Amino acid sequence: MNFFAVLLLVFSMLFAAPDAFAADKKGKAASKSDDPTVVMETTKGTIKMVIYKSEAPITANNFLGLVNRGFYNGLVFHRYEKGFCIQGGDPQGTGQGGSDKTIPLEKSPNLKHDSAGVLAMARTNDPDSASSQFYFTLDAASFLDNPPGYAAFGKVTEGLENVMKLRKGDKMTKVYVQGAEPKGKGK
Repeated sequence: MNFFAVLLLVFSMLFAAPDAFAADKKGKAASKSDDPTVVMETTKGTIKMVIYKSEAPITANNFLGLVNRGFYNGLVFHRYEKGFCIQGGDPQGTGQGGSDKTIPLEKSPNLKHDSAGVLAMARTNDPDSASSQFYFTLDAASFLDNPPGYAAFGKVTEGLENVMKLRKGDKMTKVYVQGAEPKGKGK
């Protein structure tokens, strides 16, 4: 290659679209400025999580739509598995309920169940059955990435110690997008 071709290649890499560098050096999703933060006030303390709209737009928009409706306000965490997950988002509080729609499975290669604090959608055996139920991992759970897998779409950024304290029966008192006014209950 001649000097000018190398120079052009270097400049094109330096000024490439930001999306080309959406993952950090370990291949994990890096938050972008348009990825919102959701605040979840619980009976065990406040949790903040980034929602990766840029990596999982269908799943993120479903979750954010429910948050903006006040759907999660007052719901309980209905499932706790020590060292694995804490699950909530069922308006019945039993693990059998959901919202009025389901979404298709959406997996991003940059979003993995690789640590505690990963936010993902729960579903039935049907990969396209996610609705409103979600879970936080309490440790790495890479087996959830095996096909067909589960849709990770967020990560705890503050309050992981509060996630680790949650148990079955604990409540989400208020859930809202940071910077937006919290709304009341609305299924």
